[in-house]
Amino acid sequence: MKLSVIIPVYNEEGNLVSLADELLRVSRILRVESEIIFINDGSTDGSYHILKKLANEHFIRVINFEGNFGQTAAMAAGIEAAEGEIIVTMDSDLQNDPADIPRLLEKIEEGFDVVSGWRKDRQDALLKRKLPSWAANRIISFFTNVRLHDYGCTLKAYRAPVIKSIPLYGEMHRFIPAYASWKGVSKIVEIPVNHRPRIHGTTKYGLSRTPRVILDLLVFKFHHSFLDRPIHFFGGAGIIMLLLGFVAGIWALYLKFASGLSFISTPLPLLVVFLVFIGVQFILMGILAEMFIRLHQDSGRKKIYKIKEVINFERTF
Repeated sequence: MKLSVIIPVYNEEGNLVSLADELLRVSRILRVESEIIFINDGSTDGSYHILKKLANEHFIRVINFEGNFGQTAAMAAGIEAAEGEIIVTMDSDLQNDPADIPRLLEKIEEGFDVVSGWRKDRQDALLKRKLPSWAANRIISFFTNVRLHDYGCTLKAYRAPVIKSIPLYGEMHRFIPAYASWKGVSKIVEIPVNHRPRIHGTTKYGLSRTPRVILDLLVFKFHHSFLDRPIHFFGGAGIIMLLLGFVAGIWALYLKFASGLSFISTPLPLLVVFLVFIGVQFILMGILAEMFIRLHQDSGRKKIYKIKEVINFERTF
């Protein structure tokens, strides 16, 4: 299997037939062995029935979730099921153009491990989509040191060993290039891709997702720097608090004996108690985090989705 195309689906009944036709057309042009995998992420419209019909007519593969687990979980399921040497991910809303897939594959053939799409001429609302995305991309690039214009573009191509080695949860699918870089992958490139206006359906993502992306960015940074030794993060913070408490205590004693200022006349004793308490809490959190990490590594990783049905697959996963 040369190529796997993975498409998460959530309530996109108006786009699926046209998208499948375009993907099949591109597949014929490429003349490579390929598979198309749709992951139905708990759609409540007619998406599942359309996917089932497409699967019967064109041998398109379908993974049907028991409920709505999110875009990252859908992508994780598709990646696990994919058999291709190269894996392409894209949205199901027809805004990503399947005609760009050959250009992504050309970059892979040139030797790159990750090829990220850049919606340079983005067909979305300025205030609701473009400006938040612009800010988020610069924040993510700053924290991850992987400079991309468009982390949020789902249209990307990966060598299978690269993407299959990356754990996905939360909204982490957008950080895959950064994770790949962290794991030592240096051949990452970004190319402009066509972005089309949405014709059918409504966007599932807006400003409400921004706080979750920021929180996931913090998780990514922690995962990158302290996953193996969380005590270094929590313990370090705890030691700083204890040192600040010690300084506040010395200051309070100085004011008491040098200036005759009573302890009840200054908030410093309360500050000492507060800082010491917080410092001990941080250290205990670090110890607990170490224990959880060890248990997690020993027990293996639990899947973040539940599959109800698979169509046109010869194996289970």
